[in-house]
Amino acid sequence: MDSGRPYIDLEVTDEYVIREFDDNIDPIELMWHRDDEDRIVEIINPGQGWKFQFDNELPWDLEPKMSICILRHEWHRVVKGTGTLKLKIHKS
Repeated sequence: MDSGRPYIDLEVTDEYVIREFDDNIDPIELMWHRDDEDRIVEIINPGQGWKFQFDNELPWDLEPKMSICILRHEWHRVVKGTGTLKLKIHKS
């Protein structure tokens, strides 16, 4: 079933979510957004050319095992690359 989101959650627990972005998505779906909680995002599989960007900063390449700390209500987005992007998002 299509959730209307540009990703699928492969595993959801009280502590984390394993999330996957497929390279078939339209880049317009990867919108700027803010979350209601602090998060630490671990890159499991960076695909190729996927990037992360905070507001008022240049995007940077995602690398395997990289961790990104995203504070509550901080504007950010993912920039589409090729291949599958897989993340582990730790909830706070």
